[in-house]
Amino acid sequence: MVPNLRLRQKKNLSSFRKIAIGTWRTVGDPSVYGTLKLRAEKMLSYIETFRKRTGKKLTITHVMAKAVALVMAEMPDANAILRRNRIYLREDIGVFFQVAMEDPKTKEIDLSGATIFEAHEKSLEALYDEFSERVSRVKRGKDKELEGTRSTFKKIPYGLLTLFLDVLGYICFELNLDLRWAGIPRDPFGSAMVTNIGSLGLEEAYVPLVPYSHVPLLLAVGCIQDEAVVENGQIVPGKVLRVCATFDHRVLDGMHAAHMSRTLVKVFEDPEQWLGPLPSPKLATDADSSEVSQP
Repeated sequence: MVPNLRLRQKKNLSSFRKIAIGTWRTVGDPSVYGTLKLRAEKMLSYIETFRKRTGKKLTITHVMAKAVALVMAEMPDANAILRRNRIYLREDIGVFFQVAMEDPKTKEIDLSGATIFEAHEKSLEALYDEFSERVSRVKRGKDKELEGTRSTFKKIPYGLLTLFLDVLGYICFELNLDLRWAGIPRDPFGSAMVTNIGSLGLEEAYVPLVPYSHVPLLLAVGCIQDEAVVENGQIVPGKVLRVCATFDHRVLDGMHAAHMSRTLVKVFEDPEQWLGPLPSPKLATDADSSEVSQP
């Protein structure tokens, strides 16, 4: 019989692709989407001065690690998780960042991640160092916990992916059991997920909720654009950054979104007040940052 489509099976799927196949089954979900436009001139100036004084190549991604943690600290009700149809408030604030990497064996582009905890309580210099070190480990395949998890997922047969993820999510979040003994990292996804789509040249995009992660808020940070803006009734050139949010309406609503948006705007309007005073000038180091991206 002549086939309807000319097809060939793709081999050597990445661990992320296998997880994605086992995750999404229907469009009937509680997702709410929204976009926040931020003026970026003051933040860009802050970042440039920080770089000159420290030699550390601070980026918007590093800044967002602390900014999102601050947003959660200012709105504790948003730092929550849904378990057994009940909302539980988290005592820790973790921000998960997707990390693009290449599988050392198959050479397939894969996704992994790094979670930064309590970023709102850390200095930007300390945060930069921790973030860069974590991302470097992930990219080099040296993060033992994550590598163990990726290895496990690659061994799961395609027919069992959905069941495996459902069971894993139930044990880790519904039952709230620590599975580090089985090679599953503790609290791997944190309170919110952030992905830097701007590194791909994208201005805006909306990231889908990931059911088994039980994370109710996802943010996609776009590239900074030159746009005409209005100041004091006059049209002037400006730098604009779009942050696209997807949130679980079972956990968060418009009130939460409005409060968090106002906090994020304040962070970008006055970086020194919210992110900390700029460090005193000192000799530059050869520290480097790692790219964080979204497929």
